[in-house]
Amino acid sequence: MDHAVAVPPLHTLTVAGRHERFPVNRVFCVGRNYAAHAREMGKDPDREPPFFFMKPSGAVIDASRDPAVPYPRKTANYHHEIELVVAIADGGRDIAVADALEHVYGYAVGLDMTRRDLQLEARDKGRPWEFGKSFAHSAPIGPLRRACDIGHPANGAITLTVNGQARQSSDISKLIWSVSECIAYLSAYEELEPGDLIMTGTPEGVNAVLPGDVMQGAIDGLDGIRVVVSQGHVEEPRRPA
Repeated sequence: MDHAVAVPPLHTLTVAGRHERFPVNRVFCVGRNYAAHAREMGKDPDREPPFFFMKPSGAVIDASRDPAVPYPRKTANYHHEIELVVAIADGGRDIAVADALEHVYGYAVGLDMTRRDLQLEARDKGRPWEFGKSFAHSAPIGPLRRACDIGHPANGAITLTVNGQARQSSDISKLIWSVSECIAYLSAYEELEPGDLIMTGTPEGVNAVLPGDVMQGAIDGLDGIRVVVSQGHVEEPRRPA
């Protein structure tokens, strides 16, 4: 088949202990899915229906080899958000909560990197979050652990340190909406497809990082990640509080 322009690259993730790789299709992200994080963002943590935003597949970085992510353009407040990532094996529409985990390929540790100043400006003006959330290199994700090997984690510590100092610490059992519920709710609006990823939300403790900072993220039972912030395009970055 002839193509009018160059074919975009296929973005893939490492599968722990396997030679094959996981092809990334779409990336769905759940907003404010931990009550304490909702409070720190100035929002009510009541269990209202979940909401989602998206990142392009090109935002995904294979974090299995200690990658560097560049400090992005047009921000002075670049934040880390540690998250449990769910990889979809079998698609479907109107998936029941009771059946949702049958559609999961595996799980990984990921970071939803955020241009917080741009996100909050857009939020306050009632505009989309894309410039704050959906940019290149904004989703470093570690090796996937297959559900057939580890089961479906429902609890376990989720942590992030920056330069060895604790920043985020919680438990995935504190998700307001569980993995099963997120899959079921999302599939009622959009048919899920093989290769889709769901980033399930971040706990409290989000804060800024600067060039040279080393982020280390972990979730019990999964492979941790180590990501360095490289120089990129620094525009008077804000120092963490």
